[in-house]
Amino acid sequence: MPLRPQKPCTALGCRALTRNARYCDDHAELAKAAAAKRVDAQRESSTQRGYGYKWQKASKGFLIKHPLCAEHDRRGEVVAATEVDHIVPHKGDITLFWDRSNWQSLCHSCHSTKTASEDGGWGNPRR
Repeated sequence: MPLRPQKPCTALGCRALTRNARYCDDHAELAKAAAAKRVDAQRESSTQRGYGYKWQKASKGFLIKHPLCAEHDRRGEVVAATEVDHIVPHKGDITLFWDRSNWQSLCHSCHSTKTASEDGGWGNPRR
């Protein structure tokens, strides 16, 4: 099959030719980062999403009672937890948000991995 013809990169001032959709390899990552920044700017603040002072206080108390990462604990490893995770995503349901039986302590790495896989981060289209 013949290769797609090269086109100029659409980044301002760039003269590189590319077979990609719009940008050369140098500018593709920058365009992706700019798009993510625009999406993040439209997102409500953490307080507007329910993670204000009351949540910070409750989650600190939960971490004191449950100091180890639940995911690592399931694997027989001992790692300190730094974040409280909603086992079932609450998606704005305030009752589920405050249901402590739906909380688990996770380290930052495990929480980021779980959240990204559920919410569509890291290029996952579910967002």
